[in-house]
Amino acid sequence: MNKDISSLKPAEVWKHFYSLTQIPRPSKHEDAIQDFMMKFGQSLGLETIQDETGNIIIKKPATPGMENRKGVVLQGHLDMVPQKNSDKVHNFVTDPIEAYIDGDWVTANGTTLGADNGMGVAAAMAVLESKDLVHGPIEALFTADEETGMTGAFGLKGDVLSGDILLNMDSEDEGELYIGCAGGIDATARFNFRKEQIPADSAAYKLIVKGLRGGHSGMDIPLGRGNSNKIMFRFLKDATKNFDARIAHVVGGSLRNAIPREAFVTVTIPANLSAQFEAAVAEYEKILKNELGSVEADLSFTCKTTETTEFVMDKASQKSLVYAIYGCPNGVIRMSADMEGLVETSTNLAIVKMNDGFVEVQCLLRSSVESAKTDLVEMMDSVFQLAGADVSFAGGYPGWKPNPKSEILETMKAVYNTIFGRIPEIKAVHAGLECGLLGAVYPNWDMISFGPTIRSPHSPDEKVLIASVDKFWIYLVETLKNVAVK
Repeated sequence: MNKDISSLKPAEVWKHFYSLTQIPRPSKHEDAIQDFMMKFGQSLGLETIQDETGNIIIKKPATPGMENRKGVVLQGHLDMVPQKNSDKVHNFVTDPIEAYIDGDWVTANGTTLGADNGMGVAAAMAVLESKDLVHGPIEALFTADEETGMTGAFGLKGDVLSGDILLNMDSEDEGELYIGCAGGIDATARFNFRKEQIPADSAAYKLIVKGLRGGHSGMDIPLGRGNSNKIMFRFLKDATKNFDARIAHVVGGSLRNAIPREAFVTVTIPANLSAQFEAAVAEYEKILKNELGSVEADLSFTCKTTETTEFVMDKASQKSLVYAIYGCPNGVIRMSADMEGLVETSTNLAIVKMNDGFVEVQCLLRSSVESAKTDLVEMMDSVFQLAGADVSFAGGYPGWKPNPKSEILETMKAVYNTIFGRIPEIKAVHAGLECGLLGAVYPNWDMISFGPTIRSPHSPDEKVLIASVDKFWIYLVETLKNVAVK
C-alpha cells in the first residue's frame, strides 16, 4: 500500500492535501483544521481572518501588473463527511485519514477520503503559497460545516469580501463547468411510542442490511443504488403482518446527505415461527439480489438470533412507523425538463434511529425548482402526519440559477479549449453547492464551480483520479492569468 501521496504531481497541491488528511475535520468538529488554516495564512504574511461562524478568509494581493483585474474568490469547505465501513476501527475526531495510491486513484483505507472538498482547499492553499503564479487580487474563502447544514455559508457576512468572481472548487468531474445547483431542506419526523413487555415464548432476531454502496444523496441519487432503510422496512411490513414481528430496536443510516448503506433492526417473533422466519429472510435476500444485483453486488440481508430485549414498541405505533417509512417517497422524484440527464427533484430517506420512547426519521429533500421543493415538503408532511408523527422542516437553502451569459464562463470555456483542445461541458448539479447561499449574500458575484474527478463521495469508496488533479491545477492557474480587467 503506497501512502506517499505527497510525491504525486502537481506536488504543490498534493502536499497540502496530504496535510489535510492528517488533521481530523469531520463536520461539527473543525477546531483543529480552522486553527491550522489560520496559522497557514499567517505564516505566509497574508491577512487572515476567522469569522464568528468559523469561516477562514485569507487575502493575497495581485501579482505586479495584475492589479487591475477583477478580484477572484477561491472557495472550498473545510469539513468532510465521516463515513467508514462497519469493520473499520477509526475515530474521525482524533484519527488521521489513511490515504493511499491505488493504481490511477487515491483512496482511503476503509473510510471517506476527504477529497470532497480537500482537493479544492489544497488547490487554494497552493495558490496562496505560490511565488511565481500570475493572478489578480485573490481572496480564499474556506467555509465551515458545509456537509451538515452549510453553517459557514449561512453565516457569511456581506462586508468581508470584495471580489467579483467566485470559483467554487467543490465539483467532482474534471472537464465540466457547473453553473447551477439544487436547493434543499431537512425533514424530520418523530414517532412517539409506548414500551411494552415482550410477548411470551418469543425469539429475538437481529436483521442486518449490509454491503450497499451508498454515496452522495444528490450526485448519486439517479444511479439506482439501494437504500438500506427502504430495504429494511419493506421486509418489516411483511414480517409484522405474517410473523407478528415486534420491533425492539432500529438504526439505519448515519448522515442526511449520504445514501444509507446499512440498517440494523432487532425484532421478536413467536418462537414457533423461527424456521419460517429464517426462510423468509433468505428468500427476501434472493429477491433483493435479483432486483439490485447489477448495482449492489455486495448486498446482503441476513438475520441472527440475539438475546431477548427489554421491551418492544406498542403495536399501533409500530404499524404507523413501518407503513410510513415503506410508503415514504425516496430517490428521484422528477428529472429536469430543461437540462438532459439532470435530476430536478429528489429525496433521500437517510436515517431511522430509535431513542428513548421515540423513533426519529431524517430525510434530505432537494430540488432546483423552488416550487417543486415546496411541493415535496408538503408531500412528506402529508405522509408522516397521516401516520401520526410530529413533522418539522429546517435548514432550507436556495438553489443557484444558471447564468449562461456569465463572463467568467466564457473565459473558462476559452481557456480550457486553448489548453486541452475542446470546450468543457456546461452543467448544473443535483447537489447543494454553497454557491446558492453565497450568491445571495454577494449578488454581484459571477460564479463557476469546477474540480477534479472524484467518485463515490460521502462513502468509504471515495477516490480521486490522480491525472485529473494535474489538469484541474493547470486549468486553475491559466484561468487566474486570464481573468478580465475590471
